[in-house]
Amino acid sequence: MSDAPITYASAGVDVEAGDKAVELMKASVRRATRPEVVGGLGGFAGMFDASAIARMTRPILATSTDGVGTKVAIAQALDVHDTIGFDLVGMVVDDIVVCGAEPLFMTDYIATGKVVPERIAAIVGGIARACEEAGVALVGGETAEHPGLLHPDEYDVAGAATGVVEYAAVLGPQRVADGDVVVALASSGLHSNGYSLVRRVVSSAGWELDRHVEDFGRTLGEELLEPTRIYTKPLLELIATDGVDVHALSHVTGGGLAANLARVLPTGMFARVDRSTWTPPAVFRTVQDLGRVPQADIERTLNQGIGFVAVLPADQADRAIEVSEARGIAAWRLGEVATEERAHAGGLVADGVEIVRGAKGVDGGAVQVVGEHPTA
Repeated sequence: MSDAPITYASAGVDVEAGDKAVELMKASVRRATRPEVVGGLGGFAGMFDASAIARMTRPILATSTDGVGTKVAIAQALDVHDTIGFDLVGMVVDDIVVCGAEPLFMTDYIATGKVVPERIAAIVGGIARACEEAGVALVGGETAEHPGLLHPDEYDVAGAATGVVEYAAVLGPQRVADGDVVVALASSGLHSNGYSLVRRVVSSAGWELDRHVEDFGRTLGEELLEPTRIYTKPLLELIATDGVDVHALSHVTGGGLAANLARVLPTGMFARVDRSTWTPPAVFRTVQDLGRVPQADIERTLNQGIGFVAVLPADQADRAIEVSEARGIAAWRLGEVATEERAHAGGLVADGVEIVRGAKGVDGGAVQVVGEHPTA
């Protein structure tokens, strides 16, 4: 037994490194703000002036929290840490937009085996840039050093955000109507779901992250680290567009297209979506072919090239597509919505094809994915 005194530093926690990380990230965080933010970085709590909310008729607060899953393993393996923040922000704030709310502010949490100030600053810098793109204030966060629990180069990130919407403007199943159509908004790639499957597939195939893949036009690692698209501002713009009455939105994350669309449909409503309307980008085909992943499994795990869907009246779909594409997001008609009674009577329901009903505890509508993808 040693007689040497035990200090926090000898236990593996470097408080000074944490302070240096805060200094390095200050400039980035300062840009991720809004006029309503009160105070600055370093307080015990982030503060936000809610005066505007108080003037709303019936303000409904919306909140969400998430992480980025095992995508952090790719960032750590490549020693690239300034993009994972886009994944975190996208996964959090875009869940809030689903109900029509405008995300207002966000906080983050980083747990690591060892605080390397430059690495922490890179992570937070990415979070701040993503918040700036989304129009969300980054009002605070926490970095925790966990020696003995995480290896020195390991970390995980999580975040939470809050938004607001007028009660009368809440989107969701209560607005969906017979005859609506489903419009797809393209993803930027894998986003931040299904990386346990993806990593297992590429590992089993013996592919290294520095392998150049012709179909990607870059290395495997660069493709896998492609940041999650942030839909916040484009979707808020779409919701506010004259002549477009968005009824429901769905963020295509864990569970895939069918399950997430079913969550925003009311019981008794059926959506038929058609694979022939799009070709999944090369990364999805590569993962499926390399791992011989069954179609049903890959569709339950990965977004297949669709990051969001909007449900709205059929005669407004072209305008919605135009608005989305003006913001640089490819969009297209994906399918149609009908009551289950009309769907069965009108031949919309395909025989022998799985129907997904609700998901994640939601007793929602029914979704059927039909057809085959066009070849690339």
